[in-house]
Amino acid sequence: MIKLTQEDFQQRRDCLAVHMGPNSIAIIATSPVAYRNRDADYKFRADSSFYYLTGFAEPEAVAVIETFETADDYTYSLFCRERNREMEIWNGYRAGIDGAIEDYEADEAYAIDLLDEKIIEKLLNKARLYYRIGHNAEFDARVSQWIKQADTQQRRGDGSPSQILQLDRILDEMRLIKSAKEIEIMQAASVISAQAHTRAMHQVRPGMMEYALEAELNYVFGQHGCVPSYNSIVGGGANGCILHYVENNQPLKDGDLVLIDAACEYEYYASDITRTFPVNGKFSPEQKVLYEIVLKAQLAAIDAVRIGNSYREPHERAVRILTEGLAALGLLKGNVDELIETEAYRQFYMHGTGHWLGMDVHDVGSYKKDGEWRSYEAGMVVTVEPGLYIAPDDETVDKKWRGIGIRIEDDVVATEHGPLILTAEVVKTVTDIEHLMAQAQH
Repeated sequence: MIKLTQEDFQQRRDCLAVHMGPNSIAIIATSPVAYRNRDADYKFRADSSFYYLTGFAEPEAVAVIETFETADDYTYSLFCRERNREMEIWNGYRAGIDGAIEDYEADEAYAIDLLDEKIIEKLLNKARLYYRIGHNAEFDARVSQWIKQADTQQRRGDGSPSQILQLDRILDEMRLIKSAKEIEIMQAASVISAQAHTRAMHQVRPGMMEYALEAELNYVFGQHGCVPSYNSIVGGGANGCILHYVENNQPLKDGDLVLIDAACEYEYYASDITRTFPVNGKFSPEQKVLYEIVLKAQLAAIDAVRIGNSYREPHERAVRILTEGLAALGLLKGNVDELIETEAYRQFYMHGTGHWLGMDVHDVGSYKKDGEWRSYEAGMVVTVEPGLYIAPDDETVDKKWRGIGIRIEDDVVATEHGPLILTAEVVKTVTDIEHLMAQAQH
């Protein structure tokens, strides 16, 4: 089992301290507990950036990093819940103050109830404050109150920091470039997700409910101790034309395609896979020709995920191939360049071709720098997911095309040796899909 170590988290804090510069303070809180309904909360998941720096997975926690005369001279403090025998009987063990130091290598640890008191002395005489401005309105208000209190005290000289800076600008860029170990963890998540998609191709049958097919995916995720990275999409027939379809409550029909966009999270890192395949194991002529267009576009887009290429290049390559294919079939009419310029293709392809992937499914990191699409760098991970969606009520096209939704998605790392496909273990050619499904039916 691949896991990050406390050394990994410390290296990240070291890096953050350097970016902060001397005489600075950074404050970051974890996620609040979210309630599903009365007396029932969602299973807690720590905020990704907080966990990225600390490895601490409990709720009600705040991390503070203070630099002093030099950036490499810093203190890491963790505010967390104290040990409480009665609460631990109900809700599970806590690290407590001692555990924060011994197990999570905090230099200092305090009860979370002391945060409002202790943070003032840490803010005093600091030149810069970094925190996640606008991330949480309630926390914004607390920070404002701390600054006011520090200004009124001024016991050590200059009161509160003279600069307040966006912490996410540093952390997002740090998280955007994945380390070798992070990529190894994401590879593990991708392999598990690929196994789940393979199982779905094995188990699907006409008449099966979408939610039953979703259960096959969840079975594989659960067998590996994983949870879904996001709400799974299992859309049969025309439901595959709904980009964020999550009801998953309709029967899968003979002759239809089923579009599955589902993947798991492993050790806080997400995977993201989409596959589209025939419910009965055999593509119809119309399904096959559209599928081949999408696959050709995806392969070309994946090949564009190369160091130095613009982030936008995979999308541009995919759009051209999709538009050419639609024009060849008569679904779009006109000159291909003009159809691209006017975005006529958006009738059938209305989303981008990918997004950053990491601890969050739609991961952090800017897509542009100085107003220009940024270039791929080694360690960036992106999804590549072109599709075609012909609405069931689109009367501008022949009836035989309506209600077909297709998307093919893989997770790709930009490396010195070209694109690395993390999700390659699940088949995606027409021949391979039909062969796999025929084997399962026998």
